[in-house]
Amino acid sequence: MSKSIKQPSQQQKIFVLDTSVILYDHNAFHSFQEHDVAIPIQVLEELDNMKSGNETRNAEARSFIRLMDKASGEKIMNKWIPLNGSKSGRFKVVMDSKPDHLDAEAIFGAGKMDHRILNAALSLKQEFPQKKVVLVSKDICLRLKAKSLDLNAEDYETGKVKNLDELYTGKTILNKVPEDLFLALKTEGSISATDLNLSNKSGNHFCILKNNRKTTTGWYDFQSERVFSVKPKNIFGISPRNHEQSFAIHALLNPDVKLVTIQGKAGTGKTLLAIASALEQRKDYRQIYVTRPIVALSNKDIGFLPGDIKSKIDPYMAPIWDNLRFIKEQYNDDPKMQARIDDFVKTEKIVITPLAYIRGRTLTKIFFIVDEAQNLTPHEIKTIISRAGEDTKIVFTGDIYQIDTPYLDAESNGLSYLIENAKNHPLYAHITLDKGERSELANLANDLL
Repeated sequence: MSKSIKQPSQQQKIFVLDTSVILYDHNAFHSFQEHDVAIPIQVLEELDNMKSGNETRNAEARSFIRLMDKASGEKIMNKWIPLNGSKSGRFKVVMDSKPDHLDAEAIFGAGKMDHRILNAALSLKQEFPQKKVVLVSKDICLRLKAKSLDLNAEDYETGKVKNLDELYTGKTILNKVPEDLFLALKTEGSISATDLNLSNKSGNHFCILKNNRKTTTGWYDFQSERVFSVKPKNIFGISPRNHEQSFAIHALLNPDVKLVTIQGKAGTGKTLLAIASALEQRKDYRQIYVTRPIVALSNKDIGFLPGDIKSKIDPYMAPIWDNLRFIKEQYNDDPKMQARIDDFVKTEKIVITPLAYIRGRTLTKIFFIVDEAQNLTPHEIKTIISRAGEDTKIVFTGDIYQIDTPYLDAESNGLSYLIENAKNHPLYAHITLDKGERSELANLANDLL
């Protein structure tokens, strides 16, 4: 259920929130307008088990617990409590109970929190037959179980991108560009966007201009309303292999752009270009942070891995180290430059660490790269950007179709959310990389399998 719905339903509803919804958005129970919201006591129990730790889900759990405490005040929470605002509904905590007819624990098995949450929703349905009771969960299996018990179930829609086919790509292809404009851009370096019918664009944008068999590339600057020529540029030993990579480098090097997103399938060069661009501008920033969220394999935390903390996190950071190693290999004939790259790591000019270890740090004059950003929630993306201090640049890279987090998908992940909502901001630039450049064999996997 999304807060974007403006017309109230004729039937009053009770939305029962699962733990997965709270961990996705701790402010979720304010998203249901005039309808009532119920929190099963089992959800509070699960949140209590998650409140300790440095992961974002731990912070979400703590934030929701504080929010509930503030909203309830001195009132008893197993009774309906009005939410703020005359148009808002009420909320309550639902005690552990079993319905008279359908018992989820008897059907699916006892000892599992999900089945007790189902029973809480079924009990509300029995208690309030005049209202529509809806279980809201990011867990598709729980939603299917609910539907099998004749219980309405929905995904939490707030923050979802509605049409991925129309997701902003950051570029436009202009065919049949007049010869004089085409030549003016190449020779003079910029032309008026009005002449290209681009002046109605509400944000920064890249464009590919074509005239017969000739092609050139440009950057539409929203503030000046002009299109500037974009030329391929070598950065720290890395050269762009296609137009989109040239666009990415341009955005990464542009000092007026403080927020960049690069989306694309595996092998398109997202992380490599971001790291190389950061190293190219190393003198402009106090430090370079390269990070990624840890998504534990087989649902196991890094604590299950043997060794010290470095041994635990290195497997998750390996792709970033691989990219840095590739950059270093571009200087095989220059031992001094290779030694300098090693010094960047030793002196912590460049820091490669999991995202959880960045929490609490001040991001002032930092070139901050977040890899695999598709595994973040919209709230996590917002939290990261809100920590940016003066002269900081933040870059998010990822593939929205390669989600490793259980309760996210291509529509609800933080990267898609950011691309959709930031596309018109003058400090923002985005480019989608389509062509894989890792190898022909890697392209075969992406294209055919």
